[in-house]
Amino acid sequence: MFRRQGNFIVNEKGKVLDVHGGADAENRNIIVWTKHGKINQQWDIVYADEWPEPPKKGELNPDFGMYVERHFYIISQLPSHRHLDVIGNKLAIKTPAQDVDVKKQESKIGRRTQVWYFDQNSLTIRSWSNN
Repeated sequence: MFRRQGNFIVNEKGKVLDVHGGADAENRNIIVWTKHGKINQQWDIVYADEWPEPPKKGELNPDFGMYVERHFYIISQLPSHRHLDVIGNKLAIKTPAQDVDVKKQESKIGRRTQVWYFDQNSLTIRSWSNN
C-alpha cells in the first residue's frame, strides 16, 4: 500500500517510488527505493478532470512558445533578412515575394512555401505549402 506524503509516494516501509537511475528517458523503469529526496522521487498528482486541455487554433502553447496553427515566417538574421523557403525537397532562404495573388491563397508578403505554422498534434513546425 502506498500513501502520498508531500511530493513523494511512500509505501508502508518508508520506501518511495523512484525513476531508476534518475534518468528522464522514455520507458524508464520505476522502482521502490530508499528516500533520498531528489527529483526522480518526486511526483505531482493531477486529477483527470482538472488536466488542462491542449491549446486550440490561435492559442499559445506555453511549453513550445508557439501559437497553434497561426501562420508565421522564419526569417534569417543575415543582412538581407531572407525567408526560409521550401524548394522541392530542400530548404533555402529567399527574398519574400511582393504583391502575390491572394486568390491563390498566397501571402501578401511571401510565397506560400515561405509560410509556416505550429501543429499542436505533432508538436512540430510545418510548411503551409505541403505540411
